[in-house]
Amino acid sequence: MRQIFLDTETTGLYPAQGHRIIEIAAVEMINRRPTNNHYHVYLNPEREIDPAAQEVHGITLEFLQDKPLFEAVAQDLIAFISEAEVIIHNAPFDVGFLNSELGRIGLQPIETACSKITDTLKMAKDSRPGQRNNLNALCSHFGIDNSKRTLHGALLDAELLAEVYMAMTRGQDSLMMDLAQTQLVEMQQTASKTERLLKVLKATDTELAEHAEYVKSLAKAGAKAW
Repeated sequence: MRQIFLDTETTGLYPAQGHRIIEIAAVEMINRRPTNNHYHVYLNPEREIDPAAQEVHGITLEFLQDKPLFEAVAQDLIAFISEAEVIIHNAPFDVGFLNSELGRIGLQPIETACSKITDTLKMAKDSRPGQRNNLNALCSHFGIDNSKRTLHGALLDAELLAEVYMAMTRGQDSLMMDLAQTQLVEMQQTASKTERLLKVLKATDTELAEHAEYVKSLAKAGAKAW
């Protein structure tokens, strides 16, 4: 099972108002184990960054001037997330921006590249209704060290999200493991019963001799009938 934990930083809140992505990070996990394989890029948005957004992530337009445009990295991003489950905190926000960027260059929405998109914010709200469920709050709840998160950064946030997701689904994972173990035992028991039912018993010498005599008698009876 291949899962990708993805996060973006942007120039503002609304792609419909022309805001753009300035950072993308994606962290890979296979069978619930980090692979240390990740995708990370800064992008030139070709527009100003809202002051409020810059206060959140600290990325300046000057820093981004020599960075690539989204069009230059789009295919690499698509290849990295291809056929994986993509896990995002507040998925509608990031997916909205990614699809806006993909649409600008005539490419299909991100949903066509990955197998599934999972929103951990929705998961958190379902399991912790009425509580704060931003990434900092979830790190605090699950005892995950987020002391390096003085500003929002896509790569660090993607790594923290992976830890949060693992903590959120640990009980579910144990349940699935128990279920799989139960099913395996049941299959083994069924196979054992079937093996006993289909056990072949070899005929004894006496039984073989009696069978041969029976076949001879049938042959004689058949000859008389003709």
